[in-house]
Amino acid sequence: MTEKPFWQSGHRPTLIMAFLYFDVAFMIWNLLGPLAPIFAKVMALSPAQKGFIVAVPTLAGAVLRLVNGFLADRIGQKRTGIISQVIVIGGLLTAWKLGVDSIHALIAVGVVLGFAGASFSVALPLAGRWYPPAHQGKAMGIAGMGNSGTVLAALFAPVLAKLFGWSNVLALATIPAVVVLIAFVALAKDSPNQPAPKPLGQYVAGYFRMLREGDAWWFILFYGVTFGGFVGLSGSLPTWYTTELGMTPIMAGYATAACVFAGSLVRPIGGALADRVGGIKTLTGVYAIAAVLLVVISQTPASFAVMFPLFFCVMATLGVGNGAVFQLVPQRFRNEIGVMTGLVGFGGGVGGFYLASSLGLAKQWTGSMGPGFLVFAALAVLALAGLSVVKTRWRTTWGAAIAGVRI
Repeated sequence: MTEKPFWQSGHRPTLIMAFLYFDVAFMIWNLLGPLAPIFAKVMALSPAQKGFIVAVPTLAGAVLRLVNGFLADRIGQKRTGIISQVIVIGGLLTAWKLGVDSIHALIAVGVVLGFAGASFSVALPLAGRWYPPAHQGKAMGIAGMGNSGTVLAALFAPVLAKLFGWSNVLALATIPAVVVLIAFVALAKDSPNQPAPKPLGQYVAGYFRMLREGDAWWFILFYGVTFGGFVGLSGSLPTWYTTELGMTPIMAGYATAACVFAGSLVRPIGGALADRVGGIKTLTGVYAIAAVLLVVISQTPASFAVMFPLFFCVMATLGVGNGAVFQLVPQRFRNEIGVMTGLVGFGGGVGGFYLASSLGLAKQWTGSMGPGFLVFAALAVLALAGLSVVKTRWRTTWGAAIAGVRI
């Protein structure tokens, strides 16, 4: 039977709403990165403290993705998305009302923002379950392009902070969140191809069962490098531009937004490329290029004319990798996509937490973020080596069983 064209093979309103929901959630999840140069100065935070605060939402989001993965399979992606968005909106308004005037309050805000980061476990399966294997890369790529919300945070958070005060940005962020929530309730639908709901004990057992699968660990590593690098740099670049080049928070936000936009824009291209030439081949190029770029970044003296193109290119490279990883995951674990989305998303969040916090520690211990970039380059090399180990087995076992799909 002839495969339907992409736009006729799924549910377009749900795909669009998965993107918008993910986009606004990512904007909120990454608020602290662009605001860090401002509140760190007000509260006299050290480089390590600043790096940790920026990383808290990433770690919280990683953990909460496991929770959302359970809820998405248990009560559906739509209901889970609504619950998470309500928690985020209520948490931001509460923080704004009570005031954020200490590092402990910032950590609490970071945990709340983690619920927005957990949108990953909602948006991707919400969109992906509507589409057949041959179109998984494109569907996941379009929904995943919602990570462009990071661009919105980088562009507007510093400007709004200058106009209204940085803590008021928390309240202003709830306006688009409410608008998108209303549209999400009205237009998004769960796919009819949902697995039967599982009790909590069976679901937890499912996580442990997946963790006994060697392939699950490989996917956690692969996404920990691609998405972890993307989100870690998204939160850390405003600080790098302000501390290393002396740029204002607003100009640093603009420079960061351009780099993040590159990584977000190419995510669906990465998925489509993986559909065309195979996810393994795509990721091989991604890890090799990313490792080289990160090594160059770690050794290059601070200069906007040189470093901006390097950051732009490495973010674009990691964005392609994000799309390619999620072309492969549904092929290998189609019946466990909710659990695996949570696990792989957890790996990505941990990677982002590590990169953001390690850059802060490197700055405090050595006076430069270079060692942090260098260690992450080593992780990219490790991912490349791992891919070389598994690619033959993948292509000759589960990959060979999926007709018409390149892995």
